[in-house]
Amino acid sequence: MNELRPVGAASRFAPVARNPGTPLTLEWFEDVQVNLSAAERRAATIPARRSVKKNYQAAWLVKALQCIDLTTLAGDDTPGRVHRLCAKARRPLRDDIVVALDLSEMPTVGAVCVYPSMVPPAVKALEGSGIPVASVATGFPAGLTPLPQRLAEIRYAVDQGAKEIDIVIHRAQVLLQDWAALYDEIAAMREACGDAHMKAILATGDLKTLRNVYKASMVAMQAGADFIKTSTGKEDVNATLPVSLTMVRALRDYGELTGHEIGFKPAGGLKTAKDAMNWLILMKEELGRRWLEPDLFRIGASSMLADIERQLEHHVTGRYAAASHQPLA
Repeated sequence: MNELRPVGAASRFAPVARNPGTPLTLEWFEDVQVNLSAAERRAATIPARRSVKKNYQAAWLVKALQCIDLTTLAGDDTPGRVHRLCAKARRPLRDDIVVALDLSEMPTVGAVCVYPSMVPPAVKALEGSGIPVASVATGFPAGLTPLPQRLAEIRYAVDQGAKEIDIVIHRAQVLLQDWAALYDEIAAMREACGDAHMKAILATGDLKTLRNVYKASMVAMQAGADFIKTSTGKEDVNATLPVSLTMVRALRDYGELTGHEIGFKPAGGLKTAKDAMNWLILMKEELGRRWLEPDLFRIGASSMLADIERQLEHHVTGRYAAASHQPLA
C-alpha cells in the first residue's frame, strides 16, 4: 500500500534489545531548558502541515491499528468484558475490509492492557494469538501505595502471564526533584518485572512543566524503562503533542548518549483516527521510520479502534457508517 511494511511481512528491523539502564547521571538532564512556546509551535505544525490521503492514509491507519494497546481499565471490568475485548484484538477489522485492502492476513493490535486481576482471563482469551497481555501495576493510577505492595503487584501480574507491565511513578518525587528516590523506585520495579517489558507512566498532566517531563523521562530511562508513557488516562490532562514532543526528544537524547532504543506510548484522550495519524507523524519526523513499529511505539486507546475501522470502511466503500456499525466489545 506504501512503504509501510505490509501485514504479515517479515520485519526488516532487528529486534530491540532491552534497555539495561545506566547509573543515575544528573548531568544529562539537571540543567535542561524546555521552551514551552517553541514546543507548542512545533507541535501545532503536525496537524496543520501534514496530510496523508487515499491508499497512503489507509496504510498508515493499519499501522496505527497494529500499535494500539487495546485497553479496559474500568472499575466494573469483568472476565466477560475482557474476553470480548480480546476477541476484538484478534480480529480488529471485518473480513470484507481486510480483503478490500488486499492485506495478506488479519492485522492484530499491539497488546491488550488490563488490571492485574484481569490478566488470567486475558491470557486465556489470547492464547495462540501472539498478542501480549499488558498489565497496569504499582497502585495504578495514583502510585501511592507502599513500595513493597507495588512490587508485589508487578510480580503477581508477571506470574499470571503478563508480558508487559505499565508502572506508574510517584509524582511527588518529580515535584520535589528527588531524582535519586525516583530512580531507585523505578529500578526496583524494573527488577521486579523480570523478562516482562516495563513501560513507565509519567502522568505528565501532574508534573506541571515540560522541564519536569523531560527530567522524569530521562530518569525513567536511566532506571531501565523499556518504554516511557505519557499518562494513566485518569489525569485532568493526558497525552498532548507538546508533552509527547518533549518526551520523544528526551528519548532521542538518551539514545544518542547510550545507543539504546526506547519505546514511546501516548495514552489518554486519543480517540480518533486523526489522533493516530498525528502521533504517527510525530514519531516519523522526530525519530524516524523505526519508531512506527509496535516494539517501539504503542498507543493506549480503546475507542480509537472503532474510528480507524470506520475510516478504513469509508476508504473501501466511499461511505461513512454509523459508529455503532463497528462495535468495540
